[in-house]
Amino acid sequence: MHPLYRKADSLTGEVIAAAVEVQKHFGVGLLENIYKNCLAQELRIRGHEVETEVTVPITYKGFSFDEKLRIDCLVDHALIIECKSLDEEKVNMTRHRAQLLSYMKLMDIPLGLVVNFGDYRLGKRGVSRVILKGADAPDGVA
Repeated sequence: MHPLYRKADSLTGEVIAAAVEVQKHFGVGLLENIYKNCLAQELRIRGHEVETEVTVPITYKGFSFDEKLRIDCLVDHALIIECKSLDEEKVNMTRHRAQLLSYMKLMDIPLGLVVNFGDYRLGKRGVSRVILKGADAPDGVA
């Protein structure tokens, strides 16, 4: 099991509750950046450490650099949140999940959430959970 998996897993419910709180306050239709910053603040109010616009470090065959692929939110160094504000009919969760999974691999973070504030039913279907392959497997099992 990934060393951060249990911590990340325990955060998901609180992150979803915080996202619902932000959406209740504003409704749908605002810019992604507004939701992202307010979600980060809501999570800080709830006692979490949140970094926004985290630059992704890239390593390739001994060559390292920072790229401006910016992770929306990193919560307690264990969970990545990718915020969206898209009309529910226009959402391609497969693409957004793939983007999140790439960030998770690059950062070695076991779990992430795509949160679409544009979906009126945020708590029911506006959140997609992504797990890094093998991160939730018991030790010794891949």
